[in-house]
Amino acid sequence: MTLDPVTLAVIQNGLRQVASEMDLVHEKTSFSPVISEGFDRSNGIYDRMTGEVVARGELGLPIFVGVMQFTTQAVIERRRDLEPGDVILINDPYLGGTHLMDVKMVRPFYYRGRLWCYLSNTGHWPDTGGMVPGGFSATATEIVQEGLRLPPVKLVRRGEICQDIIDIVLNNIRVAEERIGDIRAQLGALSVGEKRLTKLLDRYGVETVDAAITELKAGSERLMRAHIDSIPNGTYSATAIVDSDGIVDRPLEVVLDMTVSGSDIHFDLSRSSPPCRGPMNSVWATTQSSVYVAMKHIFPDVPINAGCFAPIHIAPPDGTFLYAHYPRPVAGCAAEVAQRIMEAVFGAMGQAIPERLFAAPAGTSGNFGLGGYDPEENRHYIMYLFSGGGYGGWWQTDGLTNGCSSVGISKTQPVEILEQHYPILFDRFALREGSGGAGRHRGGFGVDYQIRLLRGEAKASFLMDHGLVGPPGLLGGSPGAVNEIAVSQSGASHLPRISRRVKVTCWPPVTGLPSRRRAAAGTDPPRSVTPRWWNATSPEVITPMWRPSGCSLAPMRLPRNPAFRGQGVAGTCLD
Repeated sequence: MTLDPVTLAVIQNGLRQVASEMDLVHEKTSFSPVISEGFDRSNGIYDRMTGEVVARGELGLPIFVGVMQFTTQAVIERRRDLEPGDVILINDPYLGGTHLMDVKMVRPFYYRGRLWCYLSNTGHWPDTGGMVPGGFSATATEIVQEGLRLPPVKLVRRGEICQDIIDIVLNNIRVAEERIGDIRAQLGALSVGEKRLTKLLDRYGVETVDAAITELKAGSERLMRAHIDSIPNGTYSATAIVDSDGIVDRPLEVVLDMTVSGSDIHFDLSRSSPPCRGPMNSVWATTQSSVYVAMKHIFPDVPINAGCFAPIHIAPPDGTFLYAHYPRPVAGCAAEVAQRIMEAVFGAMGQAIPERLFAAPAGTSGNFGLGGYDPEENRHYIMYLFSGGGYGGWWQTDGLTNGCSSVGISKTQPVEILEQHYPILFDRFALREGSGGAGRHRGGFGVDYQIRLLRGEAKASFLMDHGLVGPPGLLGGSPGAVNEIAVSQSGASHLPRISRRVKVTCWPPVTGLPSRRRAAAGTDPPRSVTPRWWNATSPEVITPMWRPSGCSLAPMRLPRNPAFRGQGVAGTCLD
């Protein structure tokens, strides 16, 4: 069937709108600020036979571009018993996932009695159990320490919620009363997708929409091939460094050999470091998706569907830390290691087409988890916070200041919302001026913030990267600043040593005003800072200074007040 351009464009936007409305419903009905305010979620439509992406919401997190199709493929392969009204719940990183906190749901969509596609979504839950609140333990050595791992199980069977599955989940995670709200938000988004997709098919018919999907896939592939064909043939190599795995004080290398051959491009990561003991391993789905997202950053005009990825060939880097097998811990894969993989892609592309590239962005999400008890509200809570950082300078202008991480379009949750939700106070939230790498076009600035715990006690954890070496410059530009963190209590400041493990300590209650020390997210290798109790009676400030490069900070039970400082991005120089 041949479609006219107008009908094709209308169906393309109709499919995208279905997924975007799912994103909005998911966002507006979630209980957790990390989803409702930070947008750490994604929704999409996936092929009924292959599980490949057909369309996804414009507001979905980019790292899930490839991940969600791999999750859907895992469900198709393992669950042959799906019926109308069923919904699968899954968060297993080794089955097309990321880290355990990214919880996915997959729903088969039937139109007039026949399976037509799968509707899938994911949302970052603030907690799925594990050693530390929030799941970002930088000292985990196996995945069972990171939280509850769910294979593809039926959460909903023929339209009825399976209460036994709900009970198992909620009894193994913290702050269960909030998670039930997030569960219903994801289910609601899938229901809206079903209704809107039914209307689209009612209007245009299955045959027309199927033909449009085929043409859209071919169009995306043609455009991506045209871009690749404009890159000079050859092999280009680049290396990106992860500070450490949080356990062993030794850097991890992401070594990329990129070969361009006509309109095809091949990525070989097999020379990267071997599997690591700590949580900086990456699962295969996340590794692939990181390459896809990097390519989309470079060629943003290519519409997202399976055709976009057809010319991109990635050799499985089995035997490296970028192809994790059970029971390797993987908490840092999606937010940190993914950005090192992207940094390697940017570095290789910068050699091939420097006039179209940019210096490395901040490259860390600055994961900060805080969990505790609020005596005034008589409730437990978990806060998960990530922050923005600078983007690299490019040949036309300076880099973007305080942009979102390169794996997402998520934004820092509003300070006012967090202060209403949790017993904290932001003493400072500002740009980290001068943190961008120098060059003809400097990198963008990161952020500098400080948080105070107002009451009760809490346990904090950090998992960040770029604490030893800042994001690299391009064409002679200087690297961006590194991340730093400081914790203050009763006037005494403590800078966690990220490059080695620190024993867990309990800080005795001390009265006094919290200090105002600031620090940037990490200047050492991914830190394995162990958890410390943060007691409201012992005023403390955590000051992480953060962005362009982050450090892999391990979990810390913080005393009362945390503050962070983010860095800026690398600069470029064309001289």
